[in-house]
Amino acid sequence: QVQLVESGGGLVQAGGSLRLSCAASQNLFSIAHMGWYRRPPGKQRELVATITSGGKINYAESVKGRFTISRDNARNMVFLQMNNLKPEDTAVYYCNSDGFQVGVPNRLYWGQGTQVTVSS
Repeated sequence: QVQLVESGGGLVQAGGSLRLSCAASQNLFSIAHMGWYRRPPGKQRELVATITSGGKINYAESVKGRFTISRDNARNMVFLQMNNLKPEDTAVYYCNSDGFQVGVPNRLYWGQGTQVTVSS
């Protein structure tokens, strides 16, 4: 069974920083894409940032220059450094990853989510 476990969410004042971490199970391999999405209150889930195993990165326009995504391929981990946070960044943040398990074709996996709340 594959698990993605997020950590690092919390409450922070506007202008502050948080660092999110996500660890995917070690039984998941050949991970091409890892990323972060978020669901603001009352809205649909949206892309925050993605990163490939080769280091190609994509950011949502709203977070460019403030958020930095990175990954540790050896440990199946992805990180999101969030600086200069704004109240509109308040959301549940979800980690996702593709990958293979033994006997299971490549598919997408999601974490349970971690709450980030930015107060004004």
